[in-house]
Amino acid sequence: MSLALLFPGQGSQAVGMGVALSDAFASAREVFAEVDDALNQKLSALMKDGPEDQLTLTENAQPALMAVSMATARVLKVEFGFDVSSADFVAGHSLGEYSALAASGAISLADTARLLKLRGQAMQRAVPVGKGAMASLIGPKTDLALAEEAAKAGSAVGVCVVANDNNKGNVVISGDKAAVDLAIEKAKELGARAIPLNVSAPFHCPLMQPAADEMAAALAEATIHAPSATLIANVTARPEIDPETIRRLLVEQVTGRVRWRESMEWMATEGGVTRFVEVGSGKVLTGMAKRIASDAEALALNTPEELEAFATSI
Repeated sequence: MSLALLFPGQGSQAVGMGVALSDAFASAREVFAEVDDALNQKLSALMKDGPEDQLTLTENAQPALMAVSMATARVLKVEFGFDVSSADFVAGHSLGEYSALAASGAISLADTARLLKLRGQAMQRAVPVGKGAMASLIGPKTDLALAEEAAKAGSAVGVCVVANDNNKGNVVISGDKAAVDLAIEKAKELGARAIPLNVSAPFHCPLMQPAADEMAAALAEATIHAPSATLIANVTARPEIDPETIRRLLVEQVTGRVRWRESMEWMATEGGVTRFVEVGSGKVLTGMAKRIASDAEALALNTPEELEAFATSI
């Protein structure tokens, strides 16, 4: 049996996330305290009590989601004896790639928290509020080809690209607001439903280049080790373990496409993964895994009981 650990991205945050782990395990509380100290911010209090609009801010949501993933991984190791290095692969959706790297020992917890805080701030600074937009194209007719055709139509009036190829039936486009609006109309003509996303910036598109430049400078100073489990990178949808390659891909990821469907397909076929386990807040990636790799088992670890059941099943 081949195992892959998945780490969620932005959109999986919710007030109260991590509280059950914190209440049950000192090892989880230690992770949240380490992140608070690294950021000089009571992020754990914001995660526990809100307000939701503050938690949803990109600069808070990104390190907060990482903290929950890391608390889950720490509890698995300390309380149940399961180490991330036991997995064949790790992969994370967008910011979740940083969680995957932290959990596999490639980047320290404190450095990861600081990098994600900066990443969120840099993404917000890159594009004035209201200038950019993102939209989710969904429905049985939606696939990468349809999304690329819609984005091409939108690009007649500005930047518009495919940002997240999540799974068949769920592809996200990003760019200038006017271009995304035009792409939405084209997508509807092609038979897709289109839902504008309530996001603060147009992620994973060329408009994020100023944020990529900021992250390049920050990542150049970061210590990155080879991960203890092979990373499937967002940008390449292929295995990566070389620290310098990972450093470069983390920069490219800011403006590049999240090739999630391809990553999952590679793990399920070439990687022989039969079990996908989502480590962190929510069950978004578990749902995607079930749609992409229907023959594999997929489960999420959100509660102490789920962690124990998983650990005893290994």
